Amino acid sequence: MSTTVTVALAVGALVVLVAAVALRVADRLGLPSLLLYLGLGVALGESGVGVHFSDVALTQTLGVAALVLILAEGGLTTRLADVRRAAGPGLALSTVGVAVSVGVTAAVTVGLLGMDWGRALLLGAVVSSTDAAAVFATLRRLPLPRRMAATLEVESGLNDAPAILLVTALAARLTGGAASPWWLTLLEVAGELAGGAVVGVALGAGGAALLRRSALPLAGLYPLATLALCVLAYASASLAHTSGFVAVYLCGLVLGNAALPHRSAVLGFAEGTASLAQIGLFVMLGLLVSPPRLPAAVVPALITGAALLLVARPLSVLGSVGWFRLPWSQQAFISWAGLRGAVPIVLATFPLTARVPGAETIFDTVFVLVVAFTLLQGWSLPLVARWLRIATPLTPRDVQVESAPLEELDADLLQLTVPPRSRLHGVYLPELRLPDDAAVVLVVRDGHSFVPGPGTRLMRGDQALLVAARGTRREAERRLRAVSRAGRLAGWRGESGAATERD
Repeated sequence: MSTTVTVALAVGALVVLVAAVALRVADRLGLPSLLLYLGLGVALGESGVGVHFSDVALTQTLGVAALVLILAEGGLTTRLADVRRAAGPGLALSTVGVAVSVGVTAAVTVGLLGMDWGRALLLGAVVSSTDAAAVFATLRRLPLPRRMAATLEVESGLNDAPAILLVTALAARLTGGAASPWWLTLLEVAGELAGGAVVGVALGAGGAALLRRSALPLAGLYPLATLALCVLAYASASLAHTSGFVAVYLCGLVLGNAALPHRSAVLGFAEGTASLAQIGLFVMLGLLVSPPRLPAAVVPALITGAALLLVARPLSVLGSVGWFRLPWSQQAFISWAGLRGAVPIVLATFPLTARVPGAETIFDTVFVLVVAFTLLQGWSLPLVARWLRIATPLTPRDVQVESAPLEELDADLLQLTVPPRSRLHGVYLPELRLPDDAAVVLVVRDGHSFVPGPGTRLMRGDQALLVAARGTRREAERRLRAVSRAGRLAGWRGESGAATERD
């Protein structure tokens, strides 16, 4: 037994190390990391090294646990100010958008693949949810308008819950379980989502107050306690027969935006834990798949994926986000950026454990669909953003720095890039007229960095680090936007730098 445990630990450590190196390779090649993780699992599986793994129930259990950690990290690292602006469209996408996506995808698969309506709706529900891990990892590296990016993040954080409820209900119907009327099922779904939201917000607020008042003996206990609160929110909501996925995301959101002790360490720990969960989840799903069965699933997967990407997703965006006055270019990007990842594959294990007829076909179809369309969408997002002219290099991004005492100073470190057409070009730093407690502390130009002085002028393509007190961060951002639009005399020209739909 001890030898088996030792070998398992050695293999697990090697997998994590190889996956970490693979992430670096994926960044250089512009590939989504999940493809490399899935590939690693397939290479270790029955058609590669020969590891035999077929425990679907264990995969589903561990997959749900990994999604809890990923959603907790997503909530902890999301700014509440951005969520407030994107709450309406994000919530609409995660509810109305899911329903439209399921219906349209099912209709196309019935018409083109000859599926019966029951299995077609089940397949549509499985692939309707965007993947939080893929969205958080991909979009946060792109200079996108904040409201649009936050809309996609809110959608991916909340749409797992209705998708899982739909998959569970449809699987029960197909296996002869108790079938409630559709209107009653919809009411139950709405009630579970609302209940999960209440549990998540309540535990997040109560947990934040508890952590602020607790003097834990070790600083490293604060990240553990914070993540434990998020997991507790999931468990509490699930035991109360409400949505645990909504609860864990909202609990993380409340905690991540509270004045927690050692906040930077908390966020860093959450990101590391979520990365480990992603690696384990994708490798496990790669192990579970049977490569000899995949060729038969290629055509159904391509047809279903094309229907989802080119028909169902645009219609779901139009029907849910069109009411919130987002520009057409941003709606088009949201349609293209509905990334699928581990979540649909995990959802595809539900029909397997429920013994739905044809469940293996659904699982193989979803696996091929995720691999093919992640490869198509993942590398193309920067190109699509530039083509639609929605990339906003000026948008400052948070930078987490462990060695700087920014938490004690109640300050943020931001990174920004001077866009090619910005009127920041040629402006001296004093002419920015930033708040007294905000300053540009480093400029990187043509690959060389230097500490700026009063005589430094910003140039196109410059990357700059800005330190700002949290209380005046928004004022500093408004001033940067104003000068970028109207130049050093922005105030005289009536430009306030207020955020627009493009910011």
